[in-house]
Amino acid sequence: MNTQNDTPTIVLIAGHWLGAWAWDDVIDHLDPDRSRTVAITLPGLDGADPDRSSRTLDDQVAAITEVLARRDVSADHPAVIVAHSGANAPVTLLLDRHPELVRRVVWVDSGPVAPGTVFAPDLPDDVDELPLPGFDLLAQQASLDGLSAEVLDRFRARAVPEPAPVLRQAVELTNDARAAVPTTLVCCSIPSAQVLDLARGGHPMFAEVAGLETVEVVDLPTGHWPMWSRAGELAEVIHSAALSPRPQGRDRSDAGTRRVA
Repeated sequence: MNTQNDTPTIVLIAGHWLGAWAWDDVIDHLDPDRSRTVAITLPGLDGADPDRSSRTLDDQVAAITEVLARRDVSADHPAVIVAHSGANAPVTLLLDRHPELVRRVVWVDSGPVAPGTVFAPDLPDDVDELPLPGFDLLAQQASLDGLSAEVLDRFRARAVPEPAPVLRQAVELTNDARAAVPTTLVCCSIPSAQVLDLARGGHPMFAEVAGLETVEVVDLPTGHWPMWSRAGELAEVIHSAALSPRPQGRDRSDAGTRRVA
């Protein structure tokens, strides 16, 4: 797939334990020459950084903002932000602080977090970082469907422990304009109908979805890491979202729900 000349800058941010490398298969389909797409390794997830275990959510938001500046992203030329899993905390903060820089946010098996959210409030004080758990334990927390033994081996070999300050820091939100940023929810391990029901019911994990002004919902049935299990299809979804026209006014219907077979 080749991106068109009018495609906005697309910024890909993976979840916990992952760096920019996690998006390689998606970018091969989405934008092979990397002309309009950039994947980010957030502060704290660079294994070569000697201070990585002290990095914070604020550091991560600053890093995303710096990438946008280098790509000449502005209110006149906003970017599409693609956030997977645990990238939801720094990306929610970015939307709160700089909503004008984001044309659309694409949540990949993820979604915006609520004010005051702390990922691991009970993490012991003497823990500096959280390594990737064993796959038996991880599978109890998130679906591994679609991942081969080879992919799991690569995941294990390249994963970087998550810095504890990121996991302990509360997400402080003050700007309601974040809810006006057009949103695409890519539902993988939890079907969209269930996600929307939970949002309407005020479930803490999805409560913020109910307040979004413009939402497109896409079902991409697979496990929690679709960038590996269904890379080509995910690239198509991102490409379509990036080219979506900016909506006019509030649209809370579910008419945009679609399923990728």
